[in-house]
Amino acid sequence: MLHDPHALHPAGGGDDARGASDSARPRRADLHALRARATALNARYRHHGATDVLRGALRDPEAGRIAMVSSFGAESVALLHLVAMVDRTTPVLFIDTRLLFAETLVYQAEMAERLGLRDVRILRTDEDTLKKRDPYGALRFSDPDGCCALRKTVPLENALNGFDGWITGRKRYQSGTRASLDFFEIEEATGRIKVNPMAHWAPEDIRVYMDENRLPRHPLVAQGYPSIGCAPCTSKVVPGEDARAGRWRGQDKDECGIHFVDGQVARPQERKGERA
Repeated sequence: MLHDPHALHPAGGGDDARGASDSARPRRADLHALRARATALNARYRHHGATDVLRGALRDPEAGRIAMVSSFGAESVALLHLVAMVDRTTPVLFIDTRLLFAETLVYQAEMAERLGLRDVRILRTDEDTLKKRDPYGALRFSDPDGCCALRKTVPLENALNGFDGWITGRKRYQSGTRASLDFFEIEEATGRIKVNPMAHWAPEDIRVYMDENRLPRHPLVAQGYPSIGCAPCTSKVVPGEDARAGRWRGQDKDECGIHFVDGQVARPQERKGERA
């Protein structure tokens, strides 16, 4: 079943549209309990593989109510397949920024059907808000962080209301700041748990998994796009470049802002070198 909620209804602009407000942040006692839950989950699943971690996240009462967030990008199908094998009714949140490649939209629909995902929720900023905040579609030139917040960060944060945590595809190899990434971590800004079932996977593990399970690649990968975001902000990568060199090329930006650091939406300067 496919849901298509218009998730973003911000009351105002500026910093309010860029992350959780101070009033919405968890209390210190709540954070203490959250850390204890994450510690207990990591101890419980420390020596388990991705499938067991996913099964635990989706069924263990300590984890709470969990959704998966997926871009249906270059490597997304591996984790989507794992989730489908554990529980096809898992809510899968897909953010349609209205600036995505046509190939991504087609791929998303095809993979959701192929994997039998029964609760894919398409998130979009509503038309009225877009007309008010970005009437000409040019915000990405003057304020790329603001564009990501408007079209991606805030819709996701609104859609995650009611969930205790979310599944990500983050991995240790992606950057030095993720070298010690655990299966379960806390998001202090929101009081949620992040689940990283593929934390220990290497690029070769992903390639082999996709080959063994005959999972279709995103069509743009073969065209020179190893990392895929919005069409206006994604360019091809030449041999020898970093996989994410084509994201926001020429700008001092390499993150969309859907992750939080120290209670704030991550900014490029705050997460230098870390990959979403």
